[in-house]
Amino acid sequence: MIAAGLALAGSAVLVSSSLVSSAAPAQTQPPPETRVPVLSATIVARYPHDRTAFTEGLLWHDGALYESTGQERQSDVRRVSLADGKILAKARIDPAQFGEGLALWKDQLVSLTWHDGIAHRWDVRTLKPKGQNRYTGEGWGLTSDGVSLLQSDGSSDIIVRDPLTLAERKRVAVTIDGRPLRDINELEYVHGALLANVWHTGFLVRIDPKTGKVGAVIDLRPLVAEVAATDREAVLNGIAWDAKADRLFVTGKYWPTLFEIKIAAEPR
Repeated sequence: MIAAGLALAGSAVLVSSSLVSSAAPAQTQPPPETRVPVLSATIVARYPHDRTAFTEGLLWHDGALYESTGQERQSDVRRVSLADGKILAKARIDPAQFGEGLALWKDQLVSLTWHDGIAHRWDVRTLKPKGQNRYTGEGWGLTSDGVSLLQSDGSSDIIVRDPLTLAERKRVAVTIDGRPLRDINELEYVHGALLANVWHTGFLVRIDPKTGKVGAVIDLRPLVAEVAATDREAVLNGIAWDAKADRLFVTGKYWPTLFEIKIAAEPR
């Protein structure tokens, strides 16, 4: 997915097939070789994060973070204090299931599972279970655009689902320079665009949800370097947006830090 070399061309870089392969090299590899802008990000603030949390989904609502975690026998959905990272409330997922992405729909949280085809619904205030939906395929990331639920499944597709039944409405193919971009993971809908983690990389991509075209790559390798994780699966994953204050938060699996960041408007 990430190219080993970098061929600069002004403020853009040239496309490489390694960006769209199924390989998953280290998060510290150079930026993807693509003609779209590569943007940097400034760290605004740092907050504590549960370093035992295998973060799969992250969102902001009503003054708190909500997080879904993975791994069998360890998966849960939790409300978390931003200031100190403490868990304020928690709902455990069936121990046989592997928790995945998380989205808010009305007064409910919707959380996916990896291979089980089950989406759980939780009361956003109490985290009490409110029912389930079935879906086919793998569950990875999940977010909402206010009309539909938008899901990733590890492929190059964004799946648009009915927010009440999870029935598939359509698929949008994600491309960068006309080539499929696979391993789309955690998602967040921000200012009319999708921000997405790309699994096992130190980058976010900004996707047009209508066309699937990647319009920018955001380089978060400095955050990866600061965390200096030794576990190969402690990857960048987790994006939350506080729409009222226009604050953007990112973290990773097993990371001790949650970062508030500001993405540059122009390429470096």
